[in-house]
Amino acid sequence: MTYFIDGNQIQLLRSGTEYFPALLAAIENSTREIYLQSYIYKDDVTGVKIGDALKNAARRGVSVNILLDGFGSKDLSKSYVEELEQTGVQVMFYRPKISPWSLKKRRLRRLHQKIAVIDGHIGFVGGINIIDDYDVPNNAPNNVPPRVDYAVRIEGKLLPVILANVQKLWRRIAWIHMRRANLVIAKTVKLMNLTDSQQHNIKAALVLRDNVLHRSDIEDAYLDAIGHAKSEIIIANAYFVPGRRFRLALLAAVKRGVKVKLLLQGRMEYFLMFSTHAFYSEFLRSGIEIYEYRKSFMHSKVAVIDDAWATVGSSNIDPFSLLLAREANVVVKDTTFANELRADLQANIEDGALRIDPQHWTRGNIFKRFASWIAYGLVRAFLGVIGHSNEK
Repeated sequence: MTYFIDGNQIQLLRSGTEYFPALLAAIENSTREIYLQSYIYKDDVTGVKIGDALKNAARRGVSVNILLDGFGSKDLSKSYVEELEQTGVQVMFYRPKISPWSLKKRRLRRLHQKIAVIDGHIGFVGGINIIDDYDVPNNAPNNVPPRVDYAVRIEGKLLPVILANVQKLWRRIAWIHMRRANLVIAKTVKLMNLTDSQQHNIKAALVLRDNVLHRSDIEDAYLDAIGHAKSEIIIANAYFVPGRRFRLALLAAVKRGVKVKLLLQGRMEYFLMFSTHAFYSEFLRSGIEIYEYRKSFMHSKVAVIDDAWATVGSSNIDPFSLLLAREANVVVKDTTFANELRADLQANIEDGALRIDPQHWTRGNIFKRFASWIAYGLVRAFLGVIGHSNEK
């Protein structure tokens, strides 16, 4: 069950263009403590700018704690990490062993969530890594627009929940690394002056996915919302390989008369992404609309249902996110927020996406359909190796 807390101010942030300035402003105004968790941290122009702000905060006496994934941030130079640590920034890596020859589940369980909490007063949750928006895969042409992604800036009563989560994980990793956690003693979180405006009194929930107590919470939140949908479902997801329960839920929604739109990545980054196409025929026959975003790279992990329920976070709808990784999504129950996100997704559909025509897909795309089943077969084999072979 998703537990919603009211009394929040939540701002939608579109890609790094809006996210990084908001994060920088919060870091520069910090006075007590900063927690930053990211799958990827790259010491490019953006990463260095964020790093400089973190170093300055540490010099002011702020407790700065960075937790990065060992695989996602494997290219972060050791010299840059040492440079951060020399100023007082604490840096730790989640599962630093990244041997490509091991298929042990514990090596594949990554820290994929992207969270920042500043002074226990401002929080950020989303899908945006600390990497330049224009750093795109496969040496894309210079004229390709920045990647499409989302995050939210949060103030309010949800902050103690987010802070407790990041501190708990920090303590655990510090214990594993045999390091002192050096946590700042928590104080009462300062809340904004709430008004009667919905913008300042939003119901929201932090929904996590881990391998202990929250193994299916994010997927369950999606399935519950899909199961109660009455008019429209829009899902924008970069890596979309849904399991059987998820597929059946979408098909059942269509049968109830719900309009379902999927905005998916149209630029393939690697071969296994072809597994997404394995479900195109079934979805298209049922009446689900599929759009492939091709204007640039799409990294989104968001959804809007019935103009009242929305989620923004780090979780894809694929086996990596739903079965292995640590993920964090914020679920929002607010018409104004949902409509804002829906309008942005609709603009992306109209401006940068290609709708997949059912008849054209059935008659053509023989190579894509063939490749999709090879890729999906490899995904299924992979799941069998790591112990999830019963997933259909």
